[in-house]
Amino acid sequence: MSNVSMISSSVERCGTVTAGDGVALAVREYGCPDAELTIVLVHGHCLRSESWTDVRDVLVREHPQARIVCYDHRGHGGSGVAPRHTYNLEQLGDDLHDVLEAVAPTGPVVLVGHSMGGMTVLTYARRYREEIGTRIVGVGLIATAASGLADAGFGRLLRNPLIAVFQASVRRAPRLMQRAKLLACKVFAPVVRAAEFGDRTVDPRVLTLAQAMHNATPIVTMASFLGAFKAFDRTDALAVLSGIPTFVLCGCADLMTPPSHSIAMAAAVDYSDLVLIDGAGHSVILEQPNQVAAAIGRLALRAFDAESTLFASAA
Repeated sequence: MSNVSMISSSVERCGTVTAGDGVALAVREYGCPDAELTIVLVHGHCLRSESWTDVRDVLVREHPQARIVCYDHRGHGGSGVAPRHTYNLEQLGDDLHDVLEAVAPTGPVVLVGHSMGGMTVLTYARRYREEIGTRIVGVGLIATAASGLADAGFGRLLRNPLIAVFQASVRRAPRLMQRAKLLACKVFAPVVRAAEFGDRTVDPRVLTLAQAMHNATPIVTMASFLGAFKAFDRTDALAVLSGIPTFVLCGCADLMTPPSHSIAMAAAVDYSDLVLIDGAGHSVILEQPNQVAAAIGRLALRAFDAESTLFASAA
């Protein structure tokens, strides 16, 4: 049974949701606490809710009547660590359900996921189909994929035998591997940069934030999800989304989840919006927060009752 405790401030309300298996999930709320519509932002692998900071700030500023909820996945950010076997997409889908039950038990909800967060949303949609079109009135999928992660872009590295060796090493000696990771952060920084941003010129602040979040993620968390990515297939969830407003967004320079993934997902969801952002990479929410926030705002307009004035000011 999930429960939530929330400490309020004038800007941010911080709290904790206890997942079904007892893991504490760090949750933050912004905007009107009594809003009719809740927008939940779900972050990616080796990131945390701070990855949404710029997008969130735009949404809070331009849609003051809405409530924005962000949370950290288990093993990420301020959330608790968990048994290694729970680091999988099915569990993340259940965690999302627990968060919704605790902080948005009533009223319409829009779900927006980036990268692994998008995979979490798709998994949730498959596991809780009855909630799509009832409490879930809109979905945004950003820089993600429904299947075939190991078939294109940097995702091909998931097939490299060294990945299995890396995971086995982490299982056998997690503390030693964590110390090695801390020592190797500077060595691997160029690899992280290439995967997230390619060789494009990027704001140094964006690079610093991305690297800090990656470096702070425990190596057990990092390694344990890799196997789930290789086998990930939620194409059967896409048809469920045809019943609600949906957008699919990707940076044209995304090397982790190339635009081919987004195009395939958009084609499988009736009446979905496909948004391709020129010059942006996998970290599109950091690189182009205004364009991402605009897409979320349009989704909210579509998702909410057309006669409602909730987002009239943004029309």
